[in-house]
Amino acid sequence: MVPKQIAKIQQLETEGFDFVTFYKNLKKAGKKDYILVHKNPKELFSSIKKKLTIIKAAGGLVENANGEFLFIFRNKRWDLPKGKVEKDEKLKKTAIREVEEECGVKIEKRDALLCKTYHIYELNGKVILKRTNWYRMLVKGIPKLIPQKEEGIDKAVWLSSTQLAPVVKNTFPSIMDVLETAKIA
Repeated sequence: MVPKQIAKIQQLETEGFDFVTFYKNLKKAGKKDYILVHKNPKELFSSIKKKLTIIKAAGGLVENANGEFLFIFRNKRWDLPKGKVEKDEKLKKTAIREVEEECGVKIEKRDALLCKTYHIYELNGKVILKRTNWYRMLVKGIPKLIPQKEEGIDKAVWLSSTQLAPVVKNTFPSIMDVLETAKIA
């Protein structure tokens, strides 16, 4: 079954498409939905990525002994702990390091890759594509959480899958992708 389309979607021409210009003009266009249709989506995505600054990051969906999940509140939105890969660091190590630093917990087990997400933002006039690898992780017991204030984290909390309403209302689309892939939202 196809979901009901609520908003009109504008299809963009892919030949000669300049993503950077498109992105920088989005604010002027107002809120609209766009779609790119191409015979080879991977090829199109690859050509778009070549014109962007890529930042690699990794993070975790952390579960405690009660089956609750770790969430952080940063920049007025709910998020999951993640961070940028340091020089010569493996993504799997980054994910564990960032979760432990941002929330003051000790990761006992890191599972295989859960999913990858991408999001775009502008920094110093450059359009950045941040690719984040997400891993499911476990901690022993129900450790006390210590939010890393210097990273702008206001709070870190454990939430059960039935307590996710505030998160769902106030998080990023990429975080929803992680929760949906993990089948908890």
